[in-house]
Amino acid sequence: MIKTVKDLIVYTLTYTLAMEIFEITKKFPKEEKYSLTDQIRRSSRSANINIREGNAKRKYENVFIRHLVDSIGSSEETRGWLEFAKDCKYITNDEFTSLDNRYEEVGAMLNSLINKWHTFTPLISKVKPLTSNV
Repeated sequence: MIKTVKDLIVYTLTYTLAMEIFEITKKFPKEEKYSLTDQIRRSSRSANINIREGNAKRKYENVFIRHLVDSIGSSEETRGWLEFAKDCKYITNDEFTSLDNRYEEVGAMLNSLINKWHTFTPLISKVKPLTSNV
């Protein structure tokens, strides 16, 4: 049984990813502040916050699932912004690949949670805490 949202590995992973993106975007050019930097920070945080909000409303199946679907959408939006950041040379190919692969994992986890949420038993989070290296 899910006791708190922090019992969800996917919640911990999206939080860690949002914090990594926050750190990476600190080095983006100032002219991107109100464009790419703002958009990628918002979408990465939205992926996480939608899980939290949905979990708080999980009593209502359709509302819970809608928030998980919104989280998938925000994760995919973030992946798109990451691709722009890579192509603009704001992040390295290695940074992009690492983040993109983990967002792909987020999508798989969220789809699994949507399909099995009635019987879902969370595992203890094994996501590593934020480090300075991506």
